[in-house]
Amino acid sequence: MQPTTHREVHLYVKSRKAITSFYRGSAAQLETTSARGDIAQGAGSSGGTNLSPDVGEAETALILPDEQSRAVSMVEELAPPRGYSIKLIDVSRSGLVKKFLDTHLGSVEHYPVLIAPVTGKRLEGPEAFTESALLDLLPADLTHLRAFTQLKVDPHQVDAIRNALLAFVEVKEIHLITGEWDMYLVLEFPTGKTSGKREVFDFVLQKLAKIPGVQDFATMIPEYSVTKFPI
Repeated sequence: MQPTTHREVHLYVKSRKAITSFYRGSAAQLETTSARGDIAQGAGSSGGTNLSPDVGEAETALILPDEQSRAVSMVEELAPPRGYSIKLIDVSRSGLVKKFLDTHLGSVEHYPVLIAPVTGKRLEGPEAFTESALLDLLPADLTHLRAFTQLKVDPHQVDAIRNALLAFVEVKEIHLITGEWDMYLVLEFPTGKTSGKREVFDFVLQKLAKIPGVQDFATMIPEYSVTKFPI
């Protein structure tokens, strides 16, 4: 399994007003702007988000409309567990509006806007922030090893074999297919210090192959996997 790489998404919001103080509201759990109007570069908090600005400086709390706050909350919930840090930028801040409108946000009419710089994909407006849309925009490295096994089985024992397979926690999906093979299985194993490949083959040879009615089998193990499904 390849190591997870650092990824960042940019979340642009438009606040009703910005209050400069030493108090930071919930939206400011993410990176925002300093009292000088610069994009803050701070240390990371738990979950992969960035804090700003330097200790001792005044900080900015954002006052967001409810629909934008809901979208920010969804991104906070889904992005960090999938390996993404979040840069939150308020375009209403003095000195920032023109800069952003002159660049890739020139056509934006509704905030918030979420942009994945690596792919260029974006979500615009509160209605676009659904769980399925966020998962599509934020593909994640799988934290468990997946393997895929094809089985040829006795057609008179399909139900018994299916029930036997369901008893194994490693078997996550069972698909009945047509053609040379009869069943397609999705297997999942926790990853540790080793690649886990031997564990997969031990499971197939010692467990699956010994199920009555299984006549033949073949297993594929990917070198790297990414998913758009919840993790």
